[in-house]
Amino acid sequence: MGRLRNPILVLLCMALAACSSGPVRRVSEPAASIQQLTVRADGNWSVELRINNFSSIPMRFDAIALHMNLGSAQAGTLQGSAGISVGPESADVVTLTHAPTSAARIAMADALSANRSIAYELKGTLDATPEQGSPRTYPIERNSSLSPVPGLPGVMR
Repeated sequence: MGRLRNPILVLLCMALAACSSGPVRRVSEPAASIQQLTVRADGNWSVELRINNFSSIPMRFDAIALHMNLGSAQAGTLQGSAGISVGPESADVVTLTHAPTSAARIAMADALSANRSIAYELKGTLDATPEQGSPRTYPIERNSSLSPVPGLPGVMR
């Protein structure tokens, strides 16, 4: 019985020690993607950028600088300040106004008139600060596509 008591006591102490350490604070790279792009009457775009926080703690997102390609056309750089806090393992949306290049406007108009999808690429950086941490710049790369929304002219998702 004495031999059995020591290993059980050791396992019990290890289990108690594991419980006392608290939650793990994991900071992971965020992601960004276009949730919706709306062509406005003035020719500019309203871009709803979805920011994903994969960290186990809240993150504050600030500066956004993402170079955008639409199809084979360079569309310029999405720039702005998110100015939002996103909870752990959550996402939120920031709306940015974008003045696209003429080549990107033509590519978007062509996709909308033909009622077809168009590929997009985002490359750049996103500044974020973990809760009780120091600011950091994260690289962002995203390749995906946008499709016309039925019944909403000029809107791609």
